[in-house]
Amino acid sequence: MKKFLIIDANSLIHRAFHALPPLTNKKGQLVNAVYGFTTIFLKALKEIKPDYVACCFDVSRATFRKAEFAAYKANRKEQPTELYQQFPYIKELLAAFKVKVFELEGYEADDIIGTISKIIDERIKTGGVWQELKSIIVSGDMDVLQLVDDNTEVYTLKKGISDTLIYDESAVQERFGFEPKKLIDYKALRGDISDNIPGVKGIGEKTAIDLIKNFGTLDNLYGFLEKITDYQKKVDELKDKKITPSIFKKLKEQKKTAYQSRMLSEIVRDAPFKFDLDACQIENFDTEKVIGLFRDWNFNSLIGKIPQAESMMYEKQGNIFDKLKTHNSELKSNERKIKEGYNLVDTKEKYNQFIKKLQKQKIFALDTETDGLDPFKNKLIGISFAWKKEEAWYSPMENQKSKIKNQNYGELASILADEKIKKVGHNLKFDLEILETAGFQVKGLYFDTMIASYLLNPGTRQHGLDNLAFVELGYRTQSIEDLAQEKNKTKIDLSKIAVEQVANYSCEDADITWRLYEKLEPKIKTDNLLKVLEDIEIPLISVLAEMERYGVKIDIKFLNKMSAELAKRIQELENKIYQLAGLKFNVASPMQLKEILFDKLKISTAGLARIKTGISTAAGELDKLKGRHEIIDLILEFRELSKLKNTYLNPLPSLADEHNRVHTSFNQTITATGRLSSSEPNLQNIPIRTDLGAKIRQAFIAEHGYKIIAADYSQIELRIAASLSGDEKMLQAFLDGRDIHTETASEIFNVPRSDVTKQMRRHAKVINFGVIYGLGARGLALGAGVSYEEAEEFIAKYFTVFNELHDYLENTIALARNFGYTETLFGRRRYLPEINATHQQLKAQAERMAINHPIQGTAADLIKMAMIKLSERIKKEFAPGEVRMLLQIHDELVFEVREELIPRAEKIIKQEMEAVYKMKAPIRVEVTAGNSWGECK
Repeated sequence: MKKFLIIDANSLIHRAFHALPPLTNKKGQLVNAVYGFTTIFLKALKEIKPDYVACCFDVSRATFRKAEFAAYKANRKEQPTELYQQFPYIKELLAAFKVKVFELEGYEADDIIGTISKIIDERIKTGGVWQELKSIIVSGDMDVLQLVDDNTEVYTLKKGISDTLIYDESAVQERFGFEPKKLIDYKALRGDISDNIPGVKGIGEKTAIDLIKNFGTLDNLYGFLEKITDYQKKVDELKDKKITPSIFKKLKEQKKTAYQSRMLSEIVRDAPFKFDLDACQIENFDTEKVIGLFRDWNFNSLIGKIPQAESMMYEKQGNIFDKLKTHNSELKSNERKIKEGYNLVDTKEKYNQFIKKLQKQKIFALDTETDGLDPFKNKLIGISFAWKKEEAWYSPMENQKSKIKNQNYGELASILADEKIKKVGHNLKFDLEILETAGFQVKGLYFDTMIASYLLNPGTRQHGLDNLAFVELGYRTQSIEDLAQEKNKTKIDLSKIAVEQVANYSCEDADITWRLYEKLEPKIKTDNLLKVLEDIEIPLISVLAEMERYGVKIDIKFLNKMSAELAKRIQELENKIYQLAGLKFNVASPMQLKEILFDKLKISTAGLARIKTGISTAAGELDKLKGRHEIIDLILEFRELSKLKNTYLNPLPSLADEHNRVHTSFNQTITATGRLSSSEPNLQNIPIRTDLGAKIRQAFIAEHGYKIIAADYSQIELRIAASLSGDEKMLQAFLDGRDIHTETASEIFNVPRSDVTKQMRRHAKVINFGVIYGLGARGLALGAGVSYEEAEEFIAKYFTVFNELHDYLENTIALARNFGYTETLFGRRRYLPEINATHQQLKAQAERMAINHPIQGTAADLIKMAMIKLSERIKKEFAPGEVRMLLQIHDELVFEVREELIPRAEKIIKQEMEAVYKMKAPIRVEVTAGNSWGECK
């Protein structure tokens, strides 16, 4: 059966605008409604796979309903300008998709939808293209359910923009208890608050449903009532039909209103406009235009969801979903065919021929294939190479059913180890690790397309090869699920798939990586990011790979004991919380917690943030409630202990290898500021200022004969702020070796340094660090525990003292507005389109980012540069394994060092970290040693 998708544009746009947080395009203009509409549109295309599509819009509020009833929709507030400004973008999107748009003066989108669905229903009988044509209405408005019949369904949203369901006749019957067409009569009685349709005042939902169930229609109901003049004479019959004396009276008195409400509720099925089925046929749309729009709007995450992306390599016109089926069937039929230009190196003759070609290359792209995703445990099953567009070579290893037996890969090993031959890859760290696990040494890392994409677009996380292939090249790569012919499988073992298939898959990856290199390298140069890439990010790859291979040893007994202790304390806290609450409940449930705190205990909600589900109970909000009730401190402690137990104490032992070492993964392409992040496990989030966080760090221990060294940059971001701004007072404090927080407190509170109290210093510390994060008076008041007025006064005094820092921050914001980005000292950029947004919240957020990025990003660059320098120095000064760099957490580096080498290693580490770059404010590093990471503090 063919499908006609009819889209209720206005309802989806309004739903998306209110459901999604503010999002902006590259010009800082709001596009959250566009994003939401597009997401729903693409989802409907994917799930329904229509043959015809039409999109219907309201024109204005001046409709025939408004003319009949002036109060129709009069209760609706005027929507913000930011919403209506997004409508042209959506129409531009629909034009690019070649979707027919309908709108009609004096009518609503629902009337156009009703007319189209009726035309389809009536013309089915004529046969031809109309035969077996089904209507599916996409809407966020339940009004269209009255249109549901045996040939019309409604695809609607349950909540948000992602949770959908389809209403057919049985679904409507199940929900309301009667068939869809009777919803008009139901609304005549019940009314509709959202549209200001009055209905019969005093008739609720249950009564309206009962009446429709008993009488079927409004006409039947009033036909029955007109025969009765005295309620008491028909009391038994009326009661049997759920009509009380009060309802009887209301129905009698409000008959005119009921019929007027029916007229307002009924969707017109014969609106006067010309309808051409052929004009609505879905066809090959302007893919380049759609991709261009998505790029302009920063919708990179949606690019891979464009339907034609699945089949754009085919030139034949027609339904894009038919072509997708063809594409999938071709994949299956071509399992054993090597694509033209791709080469499978499966004999010694081919291997020799391939090596001769490879030896002539000064630069090439490579990609590895494995039987799993753990580079230290899984096996290498093959390597692909490319140095020219649409040409690649795949060399399988012996364990991948290769015809080559006992192959000596000496020539290949020499090429990989040759530093003069440049290697290009996508996520080179993984390739490097798996190749080294297989016994290959890899030198000459030159360009990583994943990192290059990240440097060009640090605000997004869409840097995967498949996404970049489509975004940058307009190419839809073969997915691993396509290769395995299995969807939604978490693990696919390529070693069990035909070598010819894997060759095509791997050659395509190498080929695309090479093409991306040719596309991205000029962009990197244009944006002056080559030094960041070549001097920081690429050299860091091998450093991180070595750190990940080493891993860090953990004390599993210690973790298990601490977990048991916390479990006991968590239980004690729960019992105390239950006592104070007066009943047992799920303390971890935000909804139940909200009911206990605000409904049962009546704790004031003044000053708390509100979210969609009501008052927020996030940790930051509960902090504001301290002192209002003793239960608050217990809940906060419960949450802290539960998070530590579930995030670290319980999972860490399961992540350890047979030597009790945990191998975290360091990510270079996640944070927008350039800082590293880590995963599996995420060690960055271990609390650093709490006793429990310090205790967890005691579980990270050294091997026998070794000790842990921790080297921490002291107040690095403040030193960078002083250097970038050239603020003389701040610089002088650092040059003189004085405590910057005491210095700040002395100036703000106008007291000698010797008279600065702990509280004064604490306030000064909050201000110092708050300023470089763009913290305003409200945030400072919360962080320092002072009033808003006091916070304002502190900030005013602060910038009077450090006036050059103030000027620098203001100038940074001005430059960001002018250029659209900020830069670190070394040229790393962060693009901030929201800096010129009309939406004040977005604009303020972008201004904070503009202030913070040059400082925090420079700190990230410095520690990365220090890691590279230290790695080189360690290799020169020490034998392999004597000094191991293990972790990079925030501004700290952690090492495992042989005991007898501790003094010498400490000196070298401190020396290299402090000398990494000469700034106006001297860099200082604190170095400590101990048996565990925790002992180093």
